[in-house]
Amino acid sequence: MADQQTIIGKLIKKIRIKGQILAVTGLHIGATNASMSIGGIDAAVVRNPLTRQPYIPGSSLKGKMRSLLEKVEGKVTKESNSLAGELFITDITNPIAQIFGVTPEDVRKQNQPEQPVSRLIVRDCPLNKESADKLFASKDTDMPYTEVKIEVVIDRITSAATPRQLERVPAGAIFEMEIILNVYDGDDETLFLNKIFEGLVLVQNDYLGGKGSRGSGQVKISVTELKKKEKEDYEKNNDWQPYDFDIPAELKPESVMLQHA
Repeated sequence: MADQQTIIGKLIKKIRIKGQILAVTGLHIGATNASMSIGGIDAAVVRNPLTRQPYIPGSSLKGKMRSLLEKVEGKVTKESNSLAGELFITDITNPIAQIFGVTPEDVRKQNQPEQPVSRLIVRDCPLNKESADKLFASKDTDMPYTEVKIEVVIDRITSAATPRQLERVPAGAIFEMEIILNVYDGDDETLFLNKIFEGLVLVQNDYLGGKGSRGSGQVKISVTELKKKEKEDYEKNNDWQPYDFDIPAELKPESVMLQHA
């Protein structure tokens, strides 16, 4: 393992992880309040403003991965339910902080100005073409590409029922995933990749988006491609090269994914 105290600044490699995210149950990743008046929906999903197609923001996937990895390490504070202050996030020798990022201020405080503030890029995940075409043509969706799930809030004192409308991307929809890991001189890329894959497995065993405790957001993640590009590949204009790494069995393509691909 590389010396975690080493000042790191030279980018030597990029590793690309591509795959698919299958919505096993309806998926709700909420939009801003400005979008929630469309169609009278109480809780709308985030959509591409040009195509109106729902997507999974990279920030949602990245944040969920980091949150679950933090919880596994027991680094969650009671006050904020996340990494905070001197407890963890300012320690840039910790792999989770190195992968997912710290603020430039925290880097300067530790007198390591050449240390990258983040190594992981998580792209927004669009609907794949077949899913988008199928949902748009469906006569069973309530809105373009989505369903509306009626939930009822029960007042525990009066027993009064208040219905609300939750917009979800239906089960069976597939999103295209792309993650880039920047590897710097001195990095332990095996450790970093294992942490990333651990985070993806944890998301599978938890949920993505909102309303997960009530059934929404169960996903199946399949890693379909793992490739790298080094300095000489960029200099020679080479394409991405195969990267030999043992992907966890939970993330390998399975029949359930192939049936929906």
